[in-house]
Amino acid sequence: MTRENLKLRRGWRSWSSGVIVLVLISAAIAAWAQDPEPSSDAANTAQPVVITLDEAIRRAEQSDPVYAVSKADRGVAALDHSIALGGLFPSVAYHNQALYTQPNGLENQAGQGASSQPAPRFIANNAVREYASQASINDSVGLAGIAQVRRADAAAALAEANLEIARRGLVAGVTGLFYSLLAADHKLAVAGRARQEAVDCASLTAKREQAREAAHADVVKAQLQLQQKDRDLADARVVAEKARLELGVLLFPDPRTPYSLNAPDTASALASREDVERAAAQNNPELKSALAALAVSNADVLAARATYLPDLGTNVTYGIDAPQIAVNGPDKIPNLGYSASITLDIPMWDWLSTEHKVKQSEIRRDAAKVALSATQRRLIADLDEAYAEAAVAHDQLVSLDQSVATAAESLRLTKLRYTGGEGTVLEVVDAQDAFVLAEDAREDGRVRYETARANLQMLTGTM
Repeated sequence: MTRENLKLRRGWRSWSSGVIVLVLISAAIAAWAQDPEPSSDAANTAQPVVITLDEAIRRAEQSDPVYAVSKADRGVAALDHSIALGGLFPSVAYHNQALYTQPNGLENQAGQGASSQPAPRFIANNAVREYASQASINDSVGLAGIAQVRRADAAAALAEANLEIARRGLVAGVTGLFYSLLAADHKLAVAGRARQEAVDCASLTAKREQAREAAHADVVKAQLQLQQKDRDLADARVVAEKARLELGVLLFPDPRTPYSLNAPDTASALASREDVERAAAQNNPELKSALAALAVSNADVLAARATYLPDLGTNVTYGIDAPQIAVNGPDKIPNLGYSASITLDIPMWDWLSTEHKVKQSEIRRDAAKVALSATQRRLIADLDEAYAEAAVAHDQLVSLDQSVATAAESLRLTKLRYTGGEGTVLEVVDAQDAFVLAEDAREDGRVRYETARANLQMLTGTM
């Protein structure tokens, strides 16, 4: 074999290997592009997100629009305070200007040496060509600026209190939705068990009819009971799905995202009356909001009255204002220098506008005082009502648990009597209904207590 043939064969092998590698790579890429389903399958088979009450509140705070607006108002009020505080300090500006004025044909002296120069046509200008490059410091001292700072402080406190009101309202709402969904899920499970009880009862009644131990009327009654339990189960499923979507709106970008709830089996203890009253006096956001609104009104009165007093203004300017941009002019005459001025504006007459503004602010302040008094009275009443509601709901939880246990035992004994031929199917149906009602009442009692407890915490600030 010649050397040329060897080279051709080696080249052919290298080219073939490269083609095979390219084909394999292309096939792998095509398979990957055509089969994106593993990620979807992984998402579908993923476990539902487990949500606790704290996690639900945290997610709701990030998605609720009302809370977002209150949070934005708090941020704006904080910046208003910074702006008002900055108004008390001098402002600094660096001014630069080049000015040309048409000459009038005459000559004059612009204050630099004895030589003459063309005179400008505009008497307000100093020379035909004038250049200014100056740093200017301005400040105004008066009671109005101090009043604005006080008002900004009060407005920031008001926005903070309103944000806390929005947060606690959101927490109370999320708590209600959380335990409502929990109760709906439990009621769905109860409806499922009740339907299975009805199925067993209908099967047992049919067997007893075949054994001539029960009348056909009992079979009809058991079938009617089964049909009703089917409808109850469907209704419970719809209620649970609606409650799940309502809470899902606050928790996820897609409310249909599957999730499950994690809550303690037993209800939390209720704080003592003394602790509740002490916390409400210190942390109630409505009371803080009313106090902050009164402080805003007092600051408005002070700002209105400050118009009666004069404002002291100061100005210091340093730089050049000359016919040329230079530190020194002709004959080494210095252009760089400073000037200072002090102004005192004394108000004399404004056709009673200031007096009327003061009266307006005083009227608003009186209304804020009335609102504060009403808030205090409302707090006392709401606190008594919320604590009484929570205390009664907490005490009834024990009774509801006992009722469930009693109804379960009654159902068990009634089924035994019916199986032994000593009871009727009506007694079994009544026992089943009583057991379902007892379990549903216990779930409603848990929701009632948790909602009342959340409302009480909203008043006391212990959420």
